[in-house]
Amino acid sequence: MAPVSDAIRPLRITALAGGVGGARFLRGLLNHLAAAQDPVRRDARVTVISNTADDITLHGLRISPDLDSVMYTLGGGIDEVRGWGRAEESSGVAAELAVYGAEPSWFTLGDKDIATHLVRTRMLAEGATLSQVTARLCERWQPGVRLLPMTDDVVETHVDLAGPDGSTRRVHFQEWWVRLHAAVPALAIEPVGAAAATPAPGVLEAVRDADVVVLPPSNPVVSIGTILQVPGIRDALAATAAPVVGVSPVIGGAPVRGMADACLAAIGVPTTAAAVAGLYADFLDGWLVAEEDEPPVRAGLHVRRRPLLMSDPRATADLAGAALDLALELVDAERAA
Repeated sequence: MAPVSDAIRPLRITALAGGVGGARFLRGLLNHLAAAQDPVRRDARVTVISNTADDITLHGLRISPDLDSVMYTLGGGIDEVRGWGRAEESSGVAAELAVYGAEPSWFTLGDKDIATHLVRTRMLAEGATLSQVTARLCERWQPGVRLLPMTDDVVETHVDLAGPDGSTRRVHFQEWWVRLHAAVPALAIEPVGAAAATPAPGVLEAVRDADVVVLPPSNPVVSIGTILQVPGIRDALAATAAPVVGVSPVIGGAPVRGMADACLAAIGVPTTAAAVAGLYADFLDGWLVAEEDEPPVRAGLHVRRRPLLMSDPRATADLAGAALDLALELVDAERAA
């Protein structure tokens, strides 16, 4: 585990994240760092590697839900009630599309949000990479982190569902998640294109050069799990000298948010904090679990019980601080060894 040098320099934190829970945790992390008395923490530099396998093209527009959720949340533009999309949004375009009978109607694009997708789609069509597009969009939002897509290649998660006649049909993850609310059991979940993808510029270096790597309580199958399926990223996590500390997305046998249990069932993994930790067993050093949950038992894994609900900004900042505390405790232990 890479110790911070004796000379005072900013802490380098790398996080893997996707979805609403990941974005809110990251905001708590930034709040914790901003309030820190220690300049090593206060001036920390945070890099976020975001899932892009939720990406989809609708009405001719390329949409990157997880990148946008992180960008809007950290940039102060998120709809706080829904946890996704823009604050004070309107839906005039969606209403007109409905009049035309334009499908799909189950994925609503807000008017302000469409502007983001228009810029992304135009830049991609002109030959820019997703990394370049994301950097351009972040110039507007100033999220306070370096936001990197997991890859510049096209990866889309698809879900296999059983038909009434015993046949199998494949749908985009967004249709399963948004239209069907994951109520139809998934036979398989596949991030199509991940095996042939290449990590985006800066991704492997962000893992290799980090002082601390953090896994927020994001979906372990379709958020963090898809990032790990891009060749090279999982190996980088296993090889990094930095401690890798994660926060369980499960409390009392249920997902903290969303329908992660349906995703775990699709890959045959129980909805428990211990089982989720097992998905990261080859690189995980520290794990925060809810007080009521049975902790995983594995040599070399350091587990701490604490409240995990991100019920308000203070609780979220405290949770992020606890993850960082554990990581730096592991750094100190390595130093002293």
